[in-house]
Amino acid sequence: MGGGLEAIIFRFVALLPALTFHEFAHAYSAYRLGDTTPKVDGRISLNPLAHLEPIGTLMILFGPVGWAKPVRVNPYNFRHPERDLMISTAFGPLANLFQGILCGVIFKVVLLATPNPADGPHILLRFLAMLVIINFALAMFNLLPIGPLDGHSVLPYFLPYKQKAAYHEFNTRYGMIVLIGLIALPLFTPVDILGYWLTPAWLLARVFIG
Repeated sequence: MGGGLEAIIFRFVALLPALTFHEFAHAYSAYRLGDTTPKVDGRISLNPLAHLEPIGTLMILFGPVGWAKPVRVNPYNFRHPERDLMISTAFGPLANLFQGILCGVIFKVVLLATPNPADGPHILLRFLAMLVIINFALAMFNLLPIGPLDGHSVLPYFLPYKQKAAYHEFNTRYGMIVLIGLIALPLFTPVDILGYWLTPAWLLARVFIG
């Protein structure tokens, strides 16, 4: 019981800054690109309470995957709507990538300063390692080009018009179904497409934490 509760709390505390910084990056970049909607909604904040969503928070604690409250933007407020929407959307995964690298560097510094981690800040090292893994995994996961993930607002910018329209229609109809299917697929088959997609995250994490 204690171990299970400790694991839940540990995961929640590690996910909190990753999700908070992710949503803050969306909000701040959208604001800088000309949309005041995130500021009006109070989302340009590093306070986790500004970004938590009740069901998503419960899923962080007790489910396989959790989420924060999406940042609301109005693309028509952007100076270059299509381009700026893509940029503000991409800033979420980029924020996780940056946070993962930063935590990885701190991990290495703490490890070098602790010749025998068993006698030193092993809890801090464990926490930093989890932050590295979670941030890299979140970055890759959110880059999946499937709605409602960030990738579905990034990829269309680079598609020709006809393919862009077909892609948008597909995502509107089937995006959530495909996403749920990818998450559930390993539970019923030996195929793990999502696991393959996340491989770069695990490889990058190994560079920093071994």
